[in-house]
Amino acid sequence: MSAKFVLKKTADGQCMFNLCSSNGQVILTSERYAQKSGALNGIESVRKNSVIEARYDRGTSDSGKPYFRLKAANGQVIGVSQMYAGADTCEAGIESVKRTAAIATVDDQTGAQ
Repeated sequence: MSAKFVLKKTADGQCMFNLCSSNGQVILTSERYAQKSGALNGIESVRKNSVIEARYDRGTSDSGKPYFRLKAANGQVIGVSQMYAGADTCEAGIESVKRTAAIATVDDQTGAQ
């Protein structure tokens, strides 16, 4: 299995996506979009910005776990990672996004729209 963006509807009818690695693990989660077209634009923004180191904002949760956010050129957050056990695994997550986002396929699970 190769990396893919899984595009789906939320319980409230909005759209969002996860970037999943080749082993199926979620490495980046988007915000919610009112329209499917917005989510598709978000995927394209992840593809474009994922290769730019300066677009990654590293942080630490209240519980002390590291995570990262991927931002667009305008500073808007376009994806957030899971919480990682340590800084080294967080950095590995960033490297995975950089390697896979541009070539990941889109698995559209939203149904016809």
